[in-house]
Amino acid sequence: MDYAERTQRATDNGLGDLLAAPTKNQISFAGGLPDPKLFPQQELSVAFAAAMANSTGDQFQYSDAQGFRPLREQLARLLQRDGVRATADTIAMTQGAQQALDLIARLYINPGDTIVVEAPTYPGAISAFDTYEPHYEGVPVQSDGMDMVALRRVLTERRVKLIYTVPDFQNPTGTVMSLNKRRTLLALAREFDVMIIEDAPYRWLRYNGINLPTLSELDQSDRVIFVDSMSKVLAPGLRVGWVHADAEIIKDLVALKTGADLESSTLTLRGVSQYLADNDLDAHIAALRHNYAQKRDAMVAGLRAEMPGTAIISAPQGDSSSG
Repeated sequence: MDYAERTQRATDNGLGDLLAAPTKNQISFAGGLPDPKLFPQQELSVAFAAAMANSTGDQFQYSDAQGFRPLREQLARLLQRDGVRATADTIAMTQGAQQALDLIARLYINPGDTIVVEAPTYPGAISAFDTYEPHYEGVPVQSDGMDMVALRRVLTERRVKLIYTVPDFQNPTGTVMSLNKRRTLLALAREFDVMIIEDAPYRWLRYNGINLPTLSELDQSDRVIFVDSMSKVLAPGLRVGWVHADAEIIKDLVALKTGADLESSTLTLRGVSQYLADNDLDAHIAALRHNYAQKRDAMVAGLRAEMPGTAIISAPQGDSSSG
């Protein structure tokens, strides 16, 4: 029996090789594997033990497909600190950011619809979108983000459904979209009636400088769907991601998630919520920034010492690893 035609583009996406653990004595730059020495293992163990100890047994029962509400409230407060107008009702929990990308594509894309992506872009996003058989238009990435002249040309020539962007420490170039380009992108989305997916898994890992406003903060017309996860700041194995958008969009995404997996693990979400309640996330992220900045400096110094003078070597202001 033949597989469905739509699966042919997704059967060998290469993500397994990209995220494969390095072999002994190997340092892999292929995928976004955080340093396991920096996982807050003890704190997470304590938090999950507390979540497990709930005498009512609710942590083992079916729950809300939108996700554990106390955690959504905690995330909303974190996003509000970053200027995003989020509430528990505008957030849905997902199995990592990867599932969020899949659900968004499932909600919007019919076969042949056009998605604009940065060129180059995160291969995991292409993997998530491929199943829905879109047409891709790649827009070059410049030193300050997506080329807005090229983007306008694409929007003028084609009917575009979605624009996918990683504005902070873009994967894989490490660039940061300028404030002017963020505003231009939002203006183009309004002019051409396009939705934007803002993928922001690296935003918390800025090594120096000050973060620019998110597209979600600048958005005044509910055109931005904001995606994030705990993979880079706690641990990717938790598979805790979320999507923030207009409440009606969230309602429709939750309906799709219900059909996909019913809900994210209630126990895991409760454990992460307990961790956030009992620990200083800011202090943990500050330690990550310090450690990863040292690794960046060592890598850049090594490249500059060994690469020919014709090589162009940049020092990213933050993490831009894949995954």
